[in-house]
Amino acid sequence: MLTHFQFKPLYENKQLPGWTFSFYFKKQKITGIYHPDGKIEWTSGDPAGQEEVLKSQIHELMLFHVYE
Repeated sequence: MLTHFQFKPLYENKQLPGWTFSFYFKKQKITGIYHPDGKIEWTSGDPAGQEEVLKSQIHELMLFHVYE
């Protein structure tokens, strides 16, 4: 389970889509970029073995917080 999920716009012009995000997973801080097409770019390194599970959780959180 991921905790302390945070996101902010990637660009100062908030009308341009793209967000940076961070959260903790198994006591490890993970960061990345969420692109407008739903692609996730990990900036803290790939979360070994849990990438697909985390991607679906990130998509859900972004849909809830950004697109609702």
